[in-house]
Amino acid sequence: MNQTRTFLLIAWLFVAFLIWEAWTRDTAAPRREAPTPTEPVPGGVDGGVPAADGIPAMVAVEPSRPEGEVPGAAAPATAAPQGVVTLTTDVLRLQFDARGGTLLSAELLAYGQTADPASPPVRLLSPEPGRYFVAQFGLTSNSEIKPSHEAPFRTADGGRDYALADGAGRIELPFVWTHDSGLSVRRVFTLERGSYVLGVREEVSNAGETAWTGAAYCQLQRVPPQVRSGFTNPEAYSFAGAAWYSPQDKFNKIKFDKFASEAPLNRQASGGWIAMLQHHFFAACIPPAEATATFSLASAGQPGAPIYRITSVGPALSVAPGGSGQVETRLWVGPKLQSVLPTVAPGLDRTSDYGIFTILAEPLFWVLDKLYRLFGNWGWAIIGLVVLIKLAFYKLSETQYKSFAKMRAVQPRIEALKERYGDDRQKFQMAMMELYKKEKINPMGGCLPILVQIPVFIALYWVLLESVEIRHAPWIGWIHSLTDRDPYFILPALNMATMWLTQKMSPTPGMDPVQKKIMQIMPLAFGVLFAFFPAGLVLYWTTNGVLGLAQQWVITKRHGQQGKSPAKA
Repeated sequence: MNQTRTFLLIAWLFVAFLIWEAWTRDTAAPRREAPTPTEPVPGGVDGGVPAADGIPAMVAVEPSRPEGEVPGAAAPATAAPQGVVTLTTDVLRLQFDARGGTLLSAELLAYGQTADPASPPVRLLSPEPGRYFVAQFGLTSNSEIKPSHEAPFRTADGGRDYALADGAGRIELPFVWTHDSGLSVRRVFTLERGSYVLGVREEVSNAGETAWTGAAYCQLQRVPPQVRSGFTNPEAYSFAGAAWYSPQDKFNKIKFDKFASEAPLNRQASGGWIAMLQHHFFAACIPPAEATATFSLASAGQPGAPIYRITSVGPALSVAPGGSGQVETRLWVGPKLQSVLPTVAPGLDRTSDYGIFTILAEPLFWVLDKLYRLFGNWGWAIIGLVVLIKLAFYKLSETQYKSFAKMRAVQPRIEALKERYGDDRQKFQMAMMELYKKEKINPMGGCLPILVQIPVFIALYWVLLESVEIRHAPWIGWIHSLTDRDPYFILPALNMATMWLTQKMSPTPGMDPVQKKIMQIMPLAFGVLFAFFPAGLVLYWTTNGVLGLAQQWVITKRHGQQGKSPAKA
């Protein structure tokens, strides 16, 4: 089988799949309007807090206790937020609502929105209506005393701006709340240098006369992320939705638009986590590993303006009169760093979701990461990976190119057969098969190596798509970002030339003139298509094509004469 036809056919099928997936995503996605800040959200929402100081209304959703007996909270609808409290480290800038400690905004200082060094940082959490995504923490209880995320907390010292000091490895931001019953809570947010893990510690003191029992929760709420559609936009294919993990159930995920149709999640787990994922970044509630937490998810809001919610509720905490107790949880808010996430919680690295190609993609990224540590550049690491893959498939490719060399050597004899039998395709095919049999040529010998390599290519596509480590990484000269398109289209042009040369070296037995003209257009078509693909993927494809062309040229020179025979066709 002709190498060019086979490879281009499979490549076109892959592109057609991307186009179909993008089309179904666009047509299936419900039309969404941003929720207005002052509107309460129905459907399990107890009440809305009016907007103040530019902060849209918080959505007060009471999480369920493990026993499922927690009544709805009485949200103080008339209480306005006290303002914004900022906590800054070397990698994060967080903004909290001074009332309740809701995490309103999270900026990832090491990640720009674009490859431009002057670009503003990625804002993962935001209170803006069209990008609404917040994290809420609190204590829920069966009693009337509920220091939730809407309780009137305040900063312990009245401050509004906190920053990690030079040389310090850790910073704490305490909020305090007191109740007439004698119950008081000190909610302490903790960040460490270089870390995307926000620690949340609830310190409960009971100076009253009756025992208090409650449970700590972590809750994430958001509207769906706004993603530009298009089959050349990698973000359009990345998973966006909720995911959860436990040692018992392993990794599970659900898209945002499936929240309403799927059965409600209400699952107890130890040593797990629950998260909201998007392309390259995510936020995850991580309860203590030794504690049994209850994970749940739900959707609310108005038609066309859904708000999705995931909640993690910890085990019961009882505080006797005159006693005290504390409970901790953690929130990851940051990038999908595959080398760091396994040290934070088991299975957290699964948030880099490669789908059905995980079994191939994970080893590929491991090798790619090792090559990056060797070369110090992701572009050269991609080239090194292509070289290793070529070496791994060398024997298969050698068989493939030997078959092509023999077919190329008998090409004139096949053309003579075609002229002899004219329009009688059946006799021509029979004569050509007889020639192949006589010269010991397997016309299918070139297909298997290509088919074997296609899953590897697609797996690497997902690695380049999902790996935040490669996001906006430069290569050389004009390539300032491997996840953006080549600004001068040099790589697509080089790939086009490589495909044209490969096509010239590949035999086309029995192909009619119309088919030949179509095949001649293919390099140009793919050159235009790749002009809009991420430079990292085009670099992989081009390097693979150049190495394949060189290998084919050498083997053709070495074995091209073996298929010749003095016998006439």
